[in-house]
Amino acid sequence: MVKYDFKRASYENIAKELSGQVTVAFSGSKTDSVVIGVTSWSRPFMLYDFNAKTDQYHKSIFDETVNYPGIDNIRVKEVEVSSYDGTKVPLSILYNRNTVLDGNNSCILTGYGCYGYSYAPYFSVMNLELINQGVVLALAHVRGGGEKGENWHLSGYKTTKPNTWKDFIACAEYLIKSGYTTKERLAGTGTSAGGILIGRAITERPDLFAAAVCNVGDANALRAEFETDGTANSKEYGTVNDSVECMALIEMDALSHVKKGTRYPAVLCATGMNDARVAPWQPGKFAGALQNASASDKPVLLRVDLNNGHFTENRLVTYNDFADQYAFLLWQTGNPNFRLNK
Repeated sequence: MVKYDFKRASYENIAKELSGQVTVAFSGSKTDSVVIGVTSWSRPFMLYDFNAKTDQYHKSIFDETVNYPGIDNIRVKEVEVSSYDGTKVPLSILYNRNTVLDGNNSCILTGYGCYGYSYAPYFSVMNLELINQGVVLALAHVRGGGEKGENWHLSGYKTTKPNTWKDFIACAEYLIKSGYTTKERLAGTGTSAGGILIGRAITERPDLFAAAVCNVGDANALRAEFETDGTANSKEYGTVNDSVECMALIEMDALSHVKKGTRYPAVLCATGMNDARVAPWQPGKFAGALQNASASDKPVLLRVDLNNGHFTENRLVTYNDFADQYAFLLWQTGNPNFRLNK
């Protein structure tokens, strides 16, 4: 955590032990007291009262500590992976300390890479449950995000968008080469704009993944401009009204790259019938194309939730949705707890 001194015009590192993602809420403009929230991949969100003048802090009276089972067993490894062009791509790897990293583990690799959004460290009870099941989780901080500044965003944007899924593919190859998993046990996921990432990753390298989830994903980017928020998306993806950007849209359009007779991985496309941001026809068309084209015997499913939109605040709907997604991935990556016939 860093504090800026206006009188000295300098930065100072403070409360170094409070590492991870830090949020700050000021009590008012005439006080040195603030409330800070801290979380990380292995640390639940906690609130602290902090005095910016003395740099002293203590646990806030508003904080509620929850003792989650297995949290002390979480191990985190931060690495940088060389992409196809030599660019170093950050990759966060989470696993249970008791998991033997011998390549026989289900691994779920997730990415986004759009709008300059960064995957900041955060604690998730869903991640914890997967880690407790012996699953290796990995988050690829690919180009298109904001992890390395605005240039990182613009390096996965419109005509440079291929860097997004090529970085993701490089991270997948690293996980296999480093013994975290194998291609028979590796799954990939992408949500919303991350549908471009996962859609193009499995159409460019179908041999690299055992399973994938395209969650409310932009799988038909060429036509995304014509949905409800298409005008906003065109500023990030491109527009068909510009010849150069139109060709970029075709390149990032997963649906356009589905080829008959290809052995595709198992795929679950998930959507909500009330989704006004990524219309249900996007994942629907992608699922239909894969079902028609795939030469493998692996399932391609479309999951439609009539009570969901792009997301929902209804936790029961959310947990049911992700329970289905993760069960599908663990089934298709051979996790022993998710076999149909044990």
